Amino acid sequence: MPFDQIGGSSANRGHASLSWNPEYRAAPAIVRDPCAFAAAMDNPRYPRSRRWCPGWAFHNSMGPISLWCAEALAGRLALEPGMRVLDLGCGAAATSIFLAMEFGVEVWAADLWIDPEDNRWRIDEAGLAEQVHPLRAEAHRLPFDHGCFDAVVSIDAYHYFGTEVRYLSYLSQFVREGGAIGIVVPGNAVDPDDPGALRLDSALAGQLGADWFTFRSAEWWRRHWAYTGCVDVERAEMLADGSGDWHRWIDATLAAYGRHPEVELYEAMLADPAGHSLGFCLAVARRNGRRGISFGLGEYERRIA
Repeated sequence: MPFDQIGGSSANRGHASLSWNPEYRAAPAIVRDPCAFAAAMDNPRYPRSRRWCPGWAFHNSMGPISLWCAEALAGRLALEPGMRVLDLGCGAAATSIFLAMEFGVEVWAADLWIDPEDNRWRIDEAGLAEQVHPLRAEAHRLPFDHGCFDAVVSIDAYHYFGTEVRYLSYLSQFVREGGAIGIVVPGNAVDPDDPGALRLDSALAGQLGADWFTFRSAEWWRRHWAYTGCVDVERAEMLADGSGDWHRWIDATLAAYGRHPEVELYEAMLADPAGHSLGFCLAVARRNGRRGISFGLGEYERRIA
């Protein structure tokens, strides 16, 4: 069953649709098990997200439900109406739309993989054309002025580009002094490099490769970010019941499609003894007034060489 048969679909392009509306609570019209889908998506830990159409939230998440992660992070950032926010690695811009709608912020929805025109359609449908700005951007070559954002957020994306130790020094240049950088990423409460950490099943390790070692612990992220002198790390923690959020997303996918290749690897990863401590890590840092690392002159001042 294609994604566009679930709420918030491309089948609705060209006319108004209730499927995106935050108050619209109907289950998607075409799913294998609507009751199981609704139960999986009804997560009481995220009261703001519960108001949004579950089909829209599911369809526009590229993996575990991005609105849940965005809500968890926003609660730690003290977002205020009118703030300028970069949503880095925004995917289908669901998090950008959510933050703009719920907190009144102005969002730059930046992604490398998703066509910004596709995101523009979703943004326009939500009535946020003047508030959310989609663009294609590579994380190491960001097209912004230094200090132009009040906050940068990255939901289920930062581990793809941010494990390089210098990257936060680069990214922090685009945040004003006192501004925040916040991420939620897949995390492992028992870091894969910790002494005594269980090894992943060899066949599963072969499938995941180095990706497994991007699922780091909260303490790893705290230490990793602390090397960057121009930010102060305010918090790094595992989300409560992050493993439950993984399982809810799997249950929702199974209810929507039946067996589906997209989740089989994640099922195996969570079932493996080494994966029992998987969940999500949240980290927040704030730009301080101290000088950060310099990357040289010209274009090298704006990116990691």
